Amino acid sequence: MNTELLRRYLAYFQDLGIRELYRRAPAPQSPAATNETPPLLEAQDASPASLLLEEEPEPPAETLEQIRADLGECTRCRLHQGRTQIVFGDGNPKAKLVFVGEGPGADEDAQGIPFVGRAGQLLTQMIENTARREGIPLLRSDVYICNVVKCRPPGNRTPEADEIEACSPFLFRQLAAIRPKAICALGATAARALLGTREGVTKLRGRWYRWRGIPVMVTYHPSYLLRPYNQNAKREAWEDLKKLFHYVYD
Repeated sequence: MNTELLRRYLAYFQDLGIRELYRRAPAPQSPAATNETPPLLEAQDASPASLLLEEEPEPPAETLEQIRADLGECTRCRLHQGRTQIVFGDGNPKAKLVFVGEGPGADEDAQGIPFVGRAGQLLTQMIENTARREGIPLLRSDVYICNVVKCRPPGNRTPEADEIEACSPFLFRQLAAIRPKAICALGATAARALLGTREGVTKLRGRWYRWRGIPVMVTYHPSYLLRPYNQNAKREAWEDLKKLFHYVYD
């Protein structure tokens, strides 16, 4: 078993809450083996296929329903104090493409569905209009959409580090259950959770990265694109989605 696959297995079981694993005999480890590969893997000129690992057996999968049941009426961080309901995710559980946002807003908190407010309506238009222009038969219902945190932050503020840490294992389990062909990180918070970077979206967008072997494309959050002075960002987001869709669906 190669080092990368072992890391993926360990991360998977850590997300399940398993903190201790045992082996029959310790194996010697070189000093170089203790240095983890940085989670952010840039490949500006690489194709998504070049980012994929060789085929290996995957860890045992769980269903989205099992993950939601395990989440329960979560009180793992302070965000539960002001929520109306948990916003877990929406869409095709066998989707080839998953969009990951930041956190629910007021409309999402009221309805229990991610991206249904103004930003969500724009995201739906971005998905369906871009797909139609590119000749790809794709609707919002064909993809899966979720957020890094599942409860609305007060005043729609950016989730804090400990809140992301408490909630992101459930996001990782969602992604592991779906195993999409690609992931689209919407905004800096999603990029930070998936790639472990503090770089801004402007520097990250338009290039391929990976999360546990799955290609990741970073683009702007729809709420940012709603601002009237971000016309260039709208064009760039459209280019990002074109690249993403042709990889996933061609």
